[in-house]
Amino acid sequence: MEVFYLLCSIASTFVYSSALSFLVAIRSFSRFLSPLPSNECCDRAAVRLYEGRVHHSRTKPVFNSFEYPVRYALFDLDRAQHDSHLSADRAREAAGTDGPVFLLTIPTSVGYDQNPLKVYYCYDLGEEGEEEERRSLPRLKNCIAEVTNTPWGEKVFFEFTPGSDIVAKPLHVSPFMDMIGNWQIHAYEPGDNLFISISVQHPTLGNYFIATLSAKRVHSSTTSLNMEMYFWLMPHKVAALIYWQAVKLWWKNVPFIGHPKYSNPSYRDVALSRGNELCPLRINRRQSNQLDQNSNGESRTRWCIWRDAEWPWA
Repeated sequence: MEVFYLLCSIASTFVYSSALSFLVAIRSFSRFLSPLPSNECCDRAAVRLYEGRVHHSRTKPVFNSFEYPVRYALFDLDRAQHDSHLSADRAREAAGTDGPVFLLTIPTSVGYDQNPLKVYYCYDLGEEGEEEERRSLPRLKNCIAEVTNTPWGEKVFFEFTPGSDIVAKPLHVSPFMDMIGNWQIHAYEPGDNLFISISVQHPTLGNYFIATLSAKRVHSSTTSLNMEMYFWLMPHKVAALIYWQAVKLWWKNVPFIGHPKYSNPSYRDVALSRGNELCPLRINRRQSNQLDQNSNGESRTRWCIWRDAEWPWA
């Protein structure tokens, strides 16, 4: 049944995206003849564009490596219009911050969304009592990852510490990887340069897989037309590369691993338990100063939630 849904999804996406691409071409031509007035352009400060490359490499059970160009947008969720799964307020609540929230994503193009990884950068305005000048400068305090598996379309949201962090693997992201192991995440504050890496730490295979995103900021105008054309078919290209690499791994006789929901329906609870063992209770940042002075206060585990796919796939 999953194969049937996948084929139907591919067919419907092809037809729908083709029709919308035709409309984009018409809008492009009409706006070329009649450019948008300056007051209809989007807020350039609310959206930053990045262009770079994604690199994947695995060494076991066979070697496989590939790289492809990619384009991303960084949205200020308090200022830019974007249909994100987490609002700025929800992200602040989950991350325990009170400042701006920026979302790194590949925007939807001609009706199709494909984002193996989105990152919410959550900033803090500082503690009460600090000098006004320091509170006016937001500081990156926490991040939230939104990981989507292909082709199942499930999502997991979890927080991680900027810089470097380790999380227990919470999602079956590939039919050629099991659920055992941890993710080592490196992510830094986005500026003119952008870098994210995720490596797999496996108890028997070792550090056998790593994926990296390296990009540079593109300084250019970002009208709504430019955004449409800049990201045209970008999600489709990412999806096509994912399926092509799956075919290559299958051809190299890498064992196919079914979704754990069929063999172990409680796999999410197992992942949460492993995560709590790996990462002990984390102090709520709102109470960190108080906890430094005494042992009383509230603590919490790493925030993590799942969302099942919508029909046929989200």
